[in-house]
Amino acid sequence: MSTELKRSSGSIGTVANLSKYSSEIEALIGNISLNVVKSSDPSVEDASSFALEKHLEDFLVANWASTSLGQTHDIFSEDGELIGQQYPTDTGPIDILAISKDKRELLVIELKKGRASDAVVGQIQRYMGYVMGELAEPEQIVRGAIIALEDDKKIRYALKVNPSIFFYRYEVKFQLIPS
Repeated sequence: MSTELKRSSGSIGTVANLSKYSSEIEALIGNISLNVVKSSDPSVEDASSFALEKHLEDFLVANWASTSLGQTHDIFSEDGELIGQQYPTDTGPIDILAISKDKRELLVIELKKGRASDAVVGQIQRYMGYVMGELAEPEQIVRGAIIALEDDKKIRYALKVNPSIFFYRYEVKFQLIPS
């Protein structure tokens, strides 16, 4: 039973409206397992979407060297320790912070599990502003990359006015190969 349902059910003699927990109650009665993804972070509205985005991030970091970005950039590190994944800033964590192999460019990467909206442009600009003000050396430039499954007209128009932010579409392939 979820913590929210336990708190809502109260004690003996308590009248409570449990209708928003109907699917969970039905699952408990029918002994059906619900795969519920939860987050203790109140800023995460849809925890299952967040989990999918986290899987995308972990996959990208684990396979960084085989990506086109991994050919030109390394994940940001300090003293030999990779710290560029979920890099903390005053405006929230950057999904991935990378630096070009020649150290002239810092790259802020924002991941979206599905379609990226134009709102992500403002988000990545905030992160880029932080990196410009707090991390970048005077000779370094800061660029951004949005990686998502899909884009739309709104984000394409928003990106037209900021040539320092690139859009990449990811593609997931699953293949069975006979041995």
